[in-house]
Amino acid sequence: MLTLLGIPGALRAASTNRLLLAEARRAFGEAHQTEADLRLPLFDEDLEIAEGFPEPVLRLHAQIKAADAIVISTPEYNKALPGVLKNALDWVSRVPGAAWRDKPVAILSAADGRAGGERSQFSLRLCLTPFRPRLLPGPEVLVAQSRSAFDAEGRLIDERYRKSLNELMGLLRAEAERPRP
Repeated sequence: MLTLLGIPGALRAASTNRLLLAEARRAFGEAHQTEADLRLPLFDEDLEIAEGFPEPVLRLHAQIKAADAIVISTPEYNKALPGVLKNALDWVSRVPGAAWRDKPVAILSAADGRAGGERSQFSLRLCLTPFRPRLLPGPEVLVAQSRSAFDAEGRLIDERYRKSLNELMGLLRAEAERPRP
C-alpha cells in the first residue's frame, strides 16, 4: 500500500489549507496516510550544534523519507509561503539523507485573495527545487476566496476546484506507483 504524507502549511487547526489537504487525501484514494506536524523550533544552527536535531525535525525527515508521495497545501502569507513551512524545509535540509530526493510532490494552496495562493506556490516550488523532488507541474489547484470555498462538512463547493484536485491527485498517485529503475 502506498504511503501519502500530507503537509499543511498552516498551523491553525481550522485553516482552509487543512480542509484542502483533507480533500486531496480523499481524492488520492486508498493509502496509508499521515500528516506532518510543523510545530518545530526556529532553525538555529547553534541549537543544532549544541543539542543535535530536535526530535520533531527527525520525525518529519523520517516521514518524508518513508512517503511514496507528498502533498503540500500552503496558504499565502505576505505574497509568499508561510514561515513555518520555510522553517521546516530549512531544518529537514540539514538532516543527512536527502529526504526529498525523487519524491513525487503535489502542491496546493488556499488563500483569501483572488489568486488563491499563486505566489505561495511559486515560492514553495523555488524553495523545493534544490532538494530535487519530482514536482508535479499541474494542474494548479489555487483555491481563491477560501473562507467561502468549503461547505459546512469541509468539502470543496466549486466543481472546477474538485475536478482539478482530482486530476492532480490522480497524477500524484500514478507517479508514486510508477516503477523506479
